Amino acid sequence: MATEVKVPVLGESITEATVGEWLKNPGDPVRVDEPIASLETDKVSVEVPSPVAGVMGEQIVKVGDTVEVGAVIAIIAGEGAAAAPAAAAPAATPAPAPAAAPAPAADAAALSPSVRRAVLETGVDPSTVQGTGKDGRLTKDDVIAAASSKPAAAPAPAAAPVPAAAPASTGGRKEERVRMTRLRQTVAKRLKEAQNTAAMLTTFNDVDMTAVIEARAKYKDLFEKKHGVRLGFMGFFVKAACMALKDIPGVNGSIEGDEIVYHDYCDISVAVSAPQGLVVPVIRDAQDLSVAGIEKTIGDFGKRAKDGSLKMDEMKGGTFTISNGGVFGSLMSTPIINPPQSAVLGLHRIEERPVVRNGQVVVRPMMYLALSYDHRLIDGREAVTFLVAIKNAIEDPTRLLIDL
Repeated sequence: MATEVKVPVLGESITEATVGEWLKNPGDPVRVDEPIASLETDKVSVEVPSPVAGVMGEQIVKVGDTVEVGAVIAIIAGEGAAAAPAAAAPAATPAPAPAAAPAPAADAAALSPSVRRAVLETGVDPSTVQGTGKDGRLTKDDVIAAASSKPAAAPAPAAAPVPAAAPASTGGRKEERVRMTRLRQTVAKRLKEAQNTAAMLTTFNDVDMTAVIEARAKYKDLFEKKHGVRLGFMGFFVKAACMALKDIPGVNGSIEGDEIVYHDYCDISVAVSAPQGLVVPVIRDAQDLSVAGIEKTIGDFGKRAKDGSLKMDEMKGGTFTISNGGVFGSLMSTPIINPPQSAVLGLHRIEERPVVRNGQVVVRPMMYLALSYDHRLIDGREAVTFLVAIKNAIEDPTRLLIDL
């Protein structure tokens, strides 16, 4: 008996999605609730589970197609049909034995569009990379990590086939057109909307990270042993931001029509890396969390962003955003506001630089901070005061304990 697989409810006000990838091919055995496809919405990827156990049948839509909630996208054949593919498989197994080469090609066909693009750009052989995504699937980060790894042996095999194929493409130039994912389309639209709507301005400051680095080095082992999570820098910055937002409420506000909305809570959006791009889940009521609670929440977000299990509700709302471009090596940037928020704090890489302390030139681990804000709501004085409050709290973390 055949069962239809339909697009599930995707979330409030979301009526359609794009087919990102098929996780099961026709003929593959399928368990109940096992994901068979991945859909891309405006915010996250959503996996479509099989409602029954059986065999993957017809794929009614293709990768890249737009589908509405409730639409039929595939057919699952009943368990009885599983015998045929299973019986056929042993008969076909001996044939591929002399020609084991087709296996990597089959693996490559199952890669998601973003992973395939990363493979093309880096030249990494996907069959040699261990996937860290859900069910061991390969992610874009896995490919990039493999490409940047030190062993030089990996590029050598890839270089061998190139000379043979080179004569056919001598002097040729290639172009590739890749359809924008729904997430990328939404990001582009929202960022342009922010530039068109807000009167954006960015102000900078720098912060001496010595005290935080020393505190982290001194307590990181005890912290991880007690709380089960690593002590990073984001916990300090989120706590510092919550204190500064309480003192400068306009930075935590938003404009709705001709009204200003002030929030007495801090829902901090944090940018984390996912295979399909950056996503921004929200730490709810961050002002009530300890540094350990913040680090646990961010760690959970990062892990689930990689395997695509973040939920829609976890990315809604947010009163203020912190984006850490420093993890990618950024020295300085002007981040763009995440509407309807009115400000975003950009963190950057830590770099040793000469600074003057007590009349002496010394070397300190310094970081540039950038606050982009909506000048319609936030004055320059408030923006500078906010950054100085962040700077003071990070350079003297004791302030975070006594609320200064």
